[in-house]
Amino acid sequence: MKMRKGPPDLVLFLVVFLLVAIGIIMIFSASAVTANIKYQDPFLFLRKQAIWIVLGFILMLVAMKLNYHRLRELGVAAIIISVLSLIAVLLPGIGSTVKGAARQIDLGFTSFTPSELAKLCTVIFMASSLSRNFDKIKSFTKGLLPYLLFLGVICGLIILQPDLGTTFAIAVTGFLMLAMSGARYSHLGILALVGMVLVGLAIYLEPYRMIRFIAFLDPWKYANDAGFQTIQSLYALGSGGLFGMGLGQSRQKFFYLPEQHTDFIFAILGEELGYLGVILVLGLFLIFAWRGFRIALKAPDSFGSLLAAGLTTMVMAQALINLGVVSGSLPVTGIPLPFISFGGSSLIFTLIAVGLLLNISRYVYDR
Repeated sequence: MKMRKGPPDLVLFLVVFLLVAIGIIMIFSASAVTANIKYQDPFLFLRKQAIWIVLGFILMLVAMKLNYHRLRELGVAAIIISVLSLIAVLLPGIGSTVKGAARQIDLGFTSFTPSELAKLCTVIFMASSLSRNFDKIKSFTKGLLPYLLFLGVICGLIILQPDLGTTFAIAVTGFLMLAMSGARYSHLGILALVGMVLVGLAIYLEPYRMIRFIAFLDPWKYANDAGFQTIQSLYALGSGGLFGMGLGQSRQKFFYLPEQHTDFIFAILGEELGYLGVILVLGLFLIFAWRGFRIALKAPDSFGSLLAAGLTTMVMAQALINLGVVSGSLPVTGIPLPFISFGGSSLIFTLIAVGLLLNISRYVYDR
């Protein structure tokens, strides 16, 4: 069999294009009031996001054109860079602290979120390493343990920022990649139980997380403080009805719902576009998952298969966490909705991931 290049997955590209288009429309609708009052420029966030979209699509096309097999040799270098950046963001004078979390490095003209780079590099490194070590993965000490230590370092650095949402997304992605590589179900079951215990400890040992968890159980009991954001989000979603209040007609964006153009933009979308808008976006994410895992199953080699599965899981895990928070199904944690929320680092690295998925989809075998 001879491998040749075919066309990229057009369905995946169109789905991503539609999600980004919906995102920039909703960012303008959700942010115009805040931007006008705080910065006297209603187009501020729209203009910034438009620049990031252009840059993101350029990098996506570059990632689609490269031979993805070359990434196999860059896994170690990529993870070293991401670990150094995760350490740097925790250092005073380098990382910028916003609302008590040191998640960004201020570059002057913009800011950079190292955890977004770390997510992508983690998938590349694990796909590269696991594809070489299928014969060892069933052994706990020689196969599974080194990856658990690696994930422990990455997740530990991110949770120090603190950022439990991204930590959980990376852990879920790593878990699935280990499962796809043939790890024993007994080992994975124990790992899942240990993971649940660690998440519980992370919540219990950090007072603000414990408060958020208690408020999650009964937000109306804490309506004026810890439950406020969840309640306002549910008001927004519930106000939309079937057809929504109309684009630009949200009431919750008038300083009732915090983070209305970032982490909670989906609530504004539900308020303005209604049940039909919500179903449209959920449907697009489901199609994204279908095409992504389809690419993984049809990939010509184990590296491509693991890489595609890891990238798809990375995007979907983040989306599910965000949607869970916005709908009150999960405790509040700060994580953007892929393709739709305002933010440069998240959008750019997610579009690079899409470029790699499209890249893998181009490689087929002549039979």
